[in-house]
Amino acid sequence: MALARSVHQGLLNHFFGKSTYTAETIYVGLSSTEPTSTGGNVTEPSGGAYARVQTAASDWNSATAADPSETTNANEIAFAEATADWLSGADLGWAVFYSAASGGTFLGFGACAIARSVFSGDIAKFKAGEISVTLGPA
Repeated sequence: MALARSVHQGLLNHFFGKSTYTAETIYVGLSSTEPTSTGGNVTEPSGGAYARVQTAASDWNSATAADPSETTNANEIAFAEATADWLSGADLGWAVFYSAASGGTFLGFGACAIARSVFSGDIAKFKAGEISVTLGPA
C-alpha cells in the first residue's frame, strides 16, 4: 500500500518537531481506478449500499520490527451487502484509505490481490492479514 503525500508530510513534520501528528480514524473504501499519491483518480461506487468501512486501532496489528516495517489488518474488514451492482459490475481493484466516511483526507491506497466485481447480494471483504502497509527500505 502506498501512503498518501499528506501522510508523508505529516510524519516528517512530526519526526522533526515541526508539528504533532494526530492519528486519523481510517475508513477503507474501494476504487475501480488506480489513485494518485494525492488522492486523484479515485472511482468509488455510489449507491447500492456502498459505504466506506470505519476501522479502529484494534483492527490493525502492531508494526513489525523488520525492514520494511509492516502492519496488516488484524480483523476482517467487511462492507455492507450490495443492494445493486457496484459501478455496474466494474472490477474494483484498489483499496483506498480516507479519514472520513465521505470526503475527508486521502491517506493512501493499495492494489487488491484480485480485482473483483461486486454484484447485488455480494459482500466485499478483506480477510485478516490481507491488507499490508509497509514503511521503510524494501
